[in-house]
Amino acid sequence: MEAGYLVSWREDISSLFPTERPSSKHKVGSGHPDLNCQFSAVRNVRGDGNCFYRAFCFAYLESVFHDPRALQSFKEKIIQSGKVLVSAGIDESSFCHHQKTVVNVVEQCLAAEQEHSLLRLLNEQKVSDGVVQYLRLLTSAHLQKHADFFCHFVEAADLRDYCHQEVEAMAMECDHVDILALTQALDIGIHIVSMEGDGQRLAHHVIPEGAEPAVHLLYQTSHYNILYPRPRQ
Repeated sequence: MEAGYLVSWREDISSLFPTERPSSKHKVGSGHPDLNCQFSAVRNVRGDGNCFYRAFCFAYLESVFHDPRALQSFKEKIIQSGKVLVSAGIDESSFCHHQKTVVNVVEQCLAAEQEHSLLRLLNEQKVSDGVVQYLRLLTSAHLQKHADFFCHFVEAADLRDYCHQEVEAMAMECDHVDILALTQALDIGIHIVSMEGDGQRLAHHVIPEGAEPAVHLLYQTSHYNILYPRPRQ
């Protein structure tokens, strides 16, 4: 990954493969559709504890960059989501600036002609972190608003404390429950390809279950990068 970058340029999927003794998870004909067969490229995201949120936002905006209607819809979702934060007891003064940052990013995507604009924006530390912070707050608010459901999946005595300490705080790695909450809050499906676990098979997770994913991420060693599917034949 380029020095100083929060989100890298797109690279060929082969950049992920070990140069020596490649795992069968990488190799064609491993008994499971592998990365090389399914994906053509990867975009690396800095491993600073915020990688999921940064990758999620970049990948989604990139996927709809040339779809003004989808971008406008996402902008409206972000604007309306402020009500969810307020209903969860989050003071508007603590999120208003971050919300405006996300809206501004979307507006610049609407006005731009080249996707490099998105890459530039999400590599500006203040802008990029503002986007991440808002997505964290939205995730927290959704968890708290639906506490009766999510409390069963959080390993903490108090859901509100969990949200304050583990979700809202920057540089804290996200858990599966946080991912589910964010995808529900924004109604965006996500496909996670995991290289963790035993055996020689990649694990595929679509969240929420049954959704048509707009975002494809690779999970490896507690870290998320962005994947690009090969066109379907």
